[in-house]
Amino acid sequence: MQETPEAASTGDEPTAGELAPPKPYAAAKPAGAATAESAAPMGSAMEERLKKAELAAAEHHDAWLRAKAEADNIRKRAQGDIASAHKFALEAFASDLLAVKDSLEAATASEKASVESMRSGIELTLKQLAGVFERYNLAEINPVGQKFDPHRHQAISTVEADAEPNTVVQVLQKGYLLHERVIRPALVTVAKAKAR
Repeated sequence: MQETPEAASTGDEPTAGELAPPKPYAAAKPAGAATAESAAPMGSAMEERLKKAELAAAEHHDAWLRAKAEADNIRKRAQGDIASAHKFALEAFASDLLAVKDSLEAATASEKASVESMRSGIELTLKQLAGVFERYNLAEINPVGQKFDPHRHQAISTVEADAEPNTVVQVLQKGYLLHERVIRPALVTVAKAKAR
């Protein structure tokens, strides 16, 4: 019987019924694993990306700090402006009132003034004061003959009068409005119905 080359045995193969001995183990490489040569460029690319990200984060942090400082400065300036506005809000009004005060002082300084000249001086000063009030929207409330308005008038007493009930018959002290807001109500006497 002739041996065929396929059947030829090398001596390492097991005979029928025997198991093959294990082959020497070679380190298996996972699919897609980088070799030592390709790992170095990949690591340097990651380091470069990390440096860029750190620089961008530092820039954003710096910009945020600058914006925060600017916002704080704006807030402080606004608070200073508001404080100045409150402090000097009446500056123009006070300046205009100084002229009225000067006129009153000039009237009182005159020792030989007659009653008529004093009266005309006071009337001119009163006109000057009324002009200042008008410039600053300060209007008087003089409600004689008007219906009583609790938002603008303060009733001191009621009296029996020929006028319709709840009508102002006497103004004891004028009231004042500043831009239509009552800063002092008029003190008034109000009519009530006559007892029968």
